[in-house]
Amino acid sequence: MDNKALSIGYHASHEQFKPSHLLQLVQKAEQAGFGNILSSDHFYPWSEEQGESGYAWSWLGAAMQATTLPFGVVSAPGQRYHPAIAAQKVATLCEMFPHRFFLAAGSGQLLNERITGQRWPSKQERNERLKLCVDIMRALWRGETVTHKGLVEVENAKLYTRPSYMPPVLGAAITPETAEWVGSWADGMITISKPPQDLQKMVEAFYRGGGEGKPMHLKVQLSYDQTKEKARQGAHEQWKNNVFPSALLSDIPTVKGFDAAGSMVKPDELEPHVRISDSAQEHIDLLAKDIELGFTHLHLHNVNLQQEQYIEFFGERVLPELKKVTI
Repeated sequence: MDNKALSIGYHASHEQFKPSHLLQLVQKAEQAGFGNILSSDHFYPWSEEQGESGYAWSWLGAAMQATTLPFGVVSAPGQRYHPAIAAQKVATLCEMFPHRFFLAAGSGQLLNERITGQRWPSKQERNERLKLCVDIMRALWRGETVTHKGLVEVENAKLYTRPSYMPPVLGAAITPETAEWVGSWADGMITISKPPQDLQKMVEAFYRGGGEGKPMHLKVQLSYDQTKEKARQGAHEQWKNNVFPSALLSDIPTVKGFDAAGSMVKPDELEPHVRISDSAQEHIDLLAKDIELGFTHLHLHNVNLQQEQYIEFFGERVLPELKKVTI
């Protein structure tokens, strides 16, 4: 793969910003040279300090109309979203904006999914449910009529508005075990930034499961500000609740629970979970290592609140250098 296939994107965090503000930010990101947008999709923020949680799917239609960039969303079909409804909204976006949208499907977090009042399944059962939901969605996108009984109930569902192509579904993975599993059925993988040796294990596991040759997306948590101390403080205020292992984060039921966990995290404990630097070159060097591992799409999430200066700085100092990197 060469640099023509590389896409460096902006992450739109609904937990941190109002949808109206995010709409302005993605327009600024496109003007600055970012090549794609990744959207979160939660019912709750991860902390009271973050304090927002707009509905991603309403926002996506507006944001895609307001820009020309490709978009993706990390979402969890199966509990909060019935797979037939998930298939319908993906199909609608893909019909309106052909080849500009992908779904990254994950098994979900208790924090968001518990609002339906249903039992929270084990991780193994959630994985089985996720794969079943993807199978159902793909059948609906092919124009089939679907009835299914079991982990997910579907009765005589058929989509009448579909895109002319099969929407791509990435598998969201945090551990090598999940990466290997999604390699067997997903159109690609999305994971989060880790030290290079840990990311290498993710890549190897994905390949081992059947993912070799498929696109690999990386959501990069970073914090840029005019000084490293400001970058560290901004990251601590907004992202200290998000540095724990996925097994813990998946099962915390309330925002207060996340705040309680995060209260134990000190500012100097955020790295390597968040890449904290005021240096363009340092960010370039770290991102170049991600590209060397084979990641085709980087989605950069500046976790502090200073988005406008971040977009401008990266647009001027970081993105042009990354576009020179080849694999």
